[in-house]
Amino acid sequence: MSSPSRRVGGLTSWFWKCIAVASLALGLCGCVTSQPKAAESRRPFDFQRDTFAYANELVWEYHYDERGQWVSHARQPEPDYTHHCFVVARSARQFFEHARFDPNQPVADAATYRRLIHRVLSLTADHELPASKKIVIPGYADLHAFSQGQESLLKTECGGAWHSYFQRGHWRIMLPFSHRQQEKMAHRLVAAINADHPPVVHLVRFPQLTINHAVVFFAATETEREITFTVYDPNNPARPVFITYDRARRSFQFPANDYFPGGLVNVYEVYRGWFY
Repeated sequence: MSSPSRRVGGLTSWFWKCIAVASLALGLCGCVTSQPKAAESRRPFDFQRDTFAYANELVWEYHYDERGQWVSHARQPEPDYTHHCFVVARSARQFFEHARFDPNQPVADAATYRRLIHRVLSLTADHELPASKKIVIPGYADLHAFSQGQESLLKTECGGAWHSYFQRGHWRIMLPFSHRQQEKMAHRLVAAINADHPPVVHLVRFPQLTINHAVVFFAATETEREITFTVYDPNNPARPVFITYDRARRSFQFPANDYFPGGLVNVYEVYRGWFY
């Protein structure tokens, strides 16, 4: 993270200058094909199995100074895998929807895995392959183990940082986020989770620029007062994080962490159609 004049949530400030270009490229950065919804029973997203073992690293370190100001400074040594939050979140969803892991098969060579990764990523994130047609990844039990054993290959093949800058749904941040819209989004996210289709969600504050980040919502606990969403944060592969929707305020709250000081965030789902 950085001060608002630099960037937030893992993306540099020049990201915002690319919004117009990204809007013109709408749909061009989408995936190749779409598959019909599978009829087979589904399983829930499992944080231990369905996430990457490595992190989207932060360019900046953040903290409150002696005046209580949220400040930042460049990390040292400079990290080598940054600005990939959208790439990691999208790829996790695609592997969940389209891949099946078989640890009983032998570990394959790099060329085979490269081909299989490209097949998975060529399919849209918003539909699932039927179980009989899922792409088999040999030699590993799940995505977490696969990303431990083939970290360098996955980082290279899942996409560059430009995929985060030019995600086709970025145009949405230019429009107001009303309380009514956020209420509808909360219900939509719950419905997707209950259907075992974990949504990829863009977290944003605009024009404050205090956060600009992608995560995966995969569980929801509802009470009369709020909905607590359990979230896979590409910046934090060690454990899930939590985002709360306040029913009375009709708004989402994200607690403080090592890149965000905490507070209100606007949310909307991405990778769910031609426009997002």
